[in-house]
Amino acid sequence: MGYWAKMRLIILPQALRIVIPPMVNSFISTFKDTSLVIVIGLVDLLNAGKIAVNDPPWRSFYVEMYLYIALIYFAFCFTMSKFSQRLERDLSKATSR
Repeated sequence: MGYWAKMRLIILPQALRIVIPPMVNSFISTFKDTSLVIVIGLVDLLNAGKIAVNDPPWRSFYVEMYLYIALIYFAFCFTMSKFSQRLERDLSKATSR
């Protein structure tokens, strides 16, 4: 068996199964802890909420604005964690064959 065949069939599936869950968890933690939404091309959500709350039309809706921001954070983190779980399950099935 050649080098690339070993890498593709043996080493990479095992490495991905081990490496992907901590990488996804680290990404979710970075997203939650430091609000680095800039990585995906958006302005920081809390800063955007603060700017929007200071505008006159939204001034009285500060609670709703921050609840909406919390919902966005939750949706993103929940989606990423479900994606990670599915990826782990698929990789464990692929490597157990």
